Amino acid sequence: MTGSLIAVLSILALAMAMFLINRPRMDVVAIVVMALLPFTGVLSINETIAGFGDSSVVLVGLMFILGEGLVRTGVAQRVGDLLIARAGSSETVLIILLMSSVCLIGSVMSSTGVVAIFIPVVLRICATTRIAPRRLMMPLSIGALISGMTTLVATAPNLVVNGELLRHDQAGGFGFFTFTPFGLPILLLAIVYMLLARRLLGESTVAETEPLVRPTLQHWVDEYELASREFRARVEPGSPLIGKSLAELKLRRHGLNVLAIERQGRLNRELTRPLPATVFHVGDTLFFDVIKSPDADAAIDETCAAQGLSRLPLTGHYFTDQAQELGMAEVIVPADSHLIGKTVIRAGIRSKFDLTVIGLKRGGEPLKKDLLETPLKVGDMLLVVGPWRAIRNLRAEASDLLPFNLPTEFDQAVPAGRRAPFALLALAITVGLMVSGVVPTVHAAIIGCLLMGLFRCVDLPSAYRSVHWPTLILIVGMFPFSLALQRTGGVDMASNALLSVIGGDHPRLLIAGLFATTMIIGMFISNTATAVLMAPVAIGLAQQLGMSPLPFAMTVALAASTAFITPFSTPVNTLVVGPGGYSFGDFVRVGLPLSILVLIACVLLIPIVLPLHVAP
Repeated sequence: MTGSLIAVLSILALAMAMFLINRPRMDVVAIVVMALLPFTGVLSINETIAGFGDSSVVLVGLMFILGEGLVRTGVAQRVGDLLIARAGSSETVLIILLMSSVCLIGSVMSSTGVVAIFIPVVLRICATTRIAPRRLMMPLSIGALISGMTTLVATAPNLVVNGELLRHDQAGGFGFFTFTPFGLPILLLAIVYMLLARRLLGESTVAETEPLVRPTLQHWVDEYELASREFRARVEPGSPLIGKSLAELKLRRHGLNVLAIERQGRLNRELTRPLPATVFHVGDTLFFDVIKSPDADAAIDETCAAQGLSRLPLTGHYFTDQAQELGMAEVIVPADSHLIGKTVIRAGIRSKFDLTVIGLKRGGEPLKKDLLETPLKVGDMLLVVGPWRAIRNLRAEASDLLPFNLPTEFDQAVPAGRRAPFALLALAITVGLMVSGVVPTVHAAIIGCLLMGLFRCVDLPSAYRSVHWPTLILIVGMFPFSLALQRTGGVDMASNALLSVIGGDHPRLLIAGLFATTMIIGMFISNTATAVLMAPVAIGLAQQLGMSPLPFAMTVALAASTAFITPFSTPVNTLVVGPGGYSFGDFVRVGLPLSILVLIACVLLIPIVLPLHVAP
């Protein structure tokens, strides 16, 4: 063992020790590694930081942006809502659909992001069905981890291993769906296992819980008696509204609030703000609130006849079917508000805040009449409706109205809900380019991100925020170890150690040993860092045996995603610890048998799907 190898291994041991105690943060450890490695004389500083220009690192960052497009447009959340609608209160059906849905979405976006999205969905399911959260949170994390075994871009370790193959110019690397023949059987195996092993997670039901601290939109619809005040109408040809502005019509003086207008945009129908200067067009759908008439139905019929409108059927309870774009909040009038003494109309709340007042509560009771003509007092509670963006703005800055109550739907609202079809189109084009090989994978991802921006599924601020920089820094910081270990003979030493223990006559045993080694290391440090360390060992092992590197590289990639045993091996597990109320022992008790089953499945499948011997 040379002095250079000892120096590199010492830095590696130091990094792993810091990973283990989680001090400092993993990305800081990576920066420390980049600072220390040039002192060994094995690498130059340019070689140490070369990972910043590596295509696999860029691809990881681009996939975060593509995933953000799916989040902002509500694609992921709608899958969760569909899950609730389909599964009902059956725990068995919930586990099957939950793991399948999470795995499907995680195949094209960050598994950590998927879990973050689905945690409130699962908690809502648990609150409705009285199923204990610990019975569903573990299947959630396992499904997300298995999603990393389904496609090339599903998780960073896959891209790291593929990048190592490309650097060694080995067989052109993996294809987009090379992982799928492993991921789908493993998902099926995990679902069956969780249905049998769920008893290890404790009681299946919980006692009746306390009422929710935060109300729902439906709660306010009932409390303020809003259901009877809603109607929707379409502007028909010949309507006197056409060409006139909202300010000209003065509908609010007649007890009618226009809450939103749906009209045809360049690509699809969109909700627009009802500003005073807004001019009505043929085909506009108007969302009305009747706030003044004692006989709402008569007022609606009279309005439709007079204004050339056709009344439309209702599809929800007071526009709650539009909850991805229209929200509500209760706001309070503070002592220093400039609105005190003014009526709702004179206060100009809609013009100033882009929110419409639909309810007023004084002394704890909603007012039943004279909402628009009642002068505001200190402490009045107003129920406002409008875009979630406007509610967020109101929350972010001090003003004449202070947010008092936000509904539970506030957390699930998406800012670009009507762009979902275009997000799916951008994703389909990206995947199509990746699968066809017309352009390199990273080029396809760049095109996909540009399409997400073109279709307004993401904007620049959200795109930059979506990139998880600690993950990128971690990959960049660990990359130099691969080159340093190869130059100093560390990779050959690790390969020889595996060969001496197992022997080269039993390739399946070698795959099992490589899988187990990768999985054990991944129990204590990041699975991404594990993939960086073990990928060159796998390729070196294949080269020594004269075999194809693909099955050995695949072994490392699949083992890196088999991170079921500890709660800190991946952020996916860490996220569910609190909501599920899990201990370290829960992960060991459930994750260890599943990891062994996955190991066996991989040992059986890998040589079949990816032949060990290179074709002559």
